[in-house]
Amino acid sequence: MMDTPFLQALAITKTYPGERVAGVKRISLTIKPQKITAIIGESGSGKSTLLRLLYGLLSPDEGRVQFKGERIWGPEEKLIPGHDAMKMVTQDTEGLNVYAKVWDNIAVLMPNTDVNAKEERTTQVLKQLNILHLADKQAFFLSGGEKQRVAIARALITRPEVLLLDEPFNQVDTSFREGLQQDIRQVVQETGLTVIMVSHDPAEVLSMADELIVLKEGEIIESGHPKTLYQNPQNLYTAKLLTNCNVLSNEDARHCGINSSADNIVIYPEWAAPTNSWTRKDFTVKQVLFKGSYEDLLIEKGHITLRLLNDQPGKYHIGDKVHIKINKYLEF
Repeated sequence: MMDTPFLQALAITKTYPGERVAGVKRISLTIKPQKITAIIGESGSGKSTLLRLLYGLLSPDEGRVQFKGERIWGPEEKLIPGHDAMKMVTQDTEGLNVYAKVWDNIAVLMPNTDVNAKEERTTQVLKQLNILHLADKQAFFLSGGEKQRVAIARALITRPEVLLLDEPFNQVDTSFREGLQQDIRQVVQETGLTVIMVSHDPAEVLSMADELIVLKEGEIIESGHPKTLYQNPQNLYTAKLLTNCNVLSNEDARHCGINSSADNIVIYPEWAAPTNSWTRKDFTVKQVLFKGSYEDLLIEKGHITLRLLNDQPGKYHIGDKVHIKINKYLEF
């Protein structure tokens, strides 16, 4: 007997009226338990719609969503929308009581039948999200990143089996974002929590997710491990989502020394490097963008512009003439 899928969408469709068709179309997928799955796609691709369908905030026009083999009821059939075994956190933290302390914002969601258990569980969640030191601080005075941690702690306090995150790090400063991502990964490892997240940031999904689902115009065009999809995407769309890559036409690629029959050639910034050839220096450095431990170089040859990654800051300057060595490229 086959195991029952954990969370499954079966040919679900949800469309919205208007000039531009929006929503999702005939999507089937299975979410793996105790993993982090990220749904990515350009704006309007259906990411948030899919997340809400999986949670039960929306009902599909066609198809069905099942959790452990049982149908997830939509808002027309359930008084309080959303599956009881799941919690959702968005970038909106307005659900916090800004006049209450952090501790009270979280503890209020636990029953008062066992005060010791309530205190123990609240302390545990505060520690998991690294906000125990904020327990007595009024929520009004929290930063955006701190409020987001409290919102996630509120979602975790009742031990849901699935945590859904809709663009959860938009309001979090870059310096604190990585720490919050690591904390969520740690919670997944320690508790077996299943996380489904929507994101537009490639850095987030590549470092955080175990599985990527790529949406385009409401349909899944590919899925897989982040490293696999980054190194060998099956679609130009996916490559452009995951990195700020160079996309060349067939003709422009030939001017860069690439002979291919493909319509589009993709070169990631780290797949090409400037060289100080004595015989050929046909590119000119137009911009040097300092990134800290590395630089982005924008180099030009006629109408062709390439972005390269330079791991030796200070080596090249605007106006330098360089040749390039292309180590790898993708064909679409």
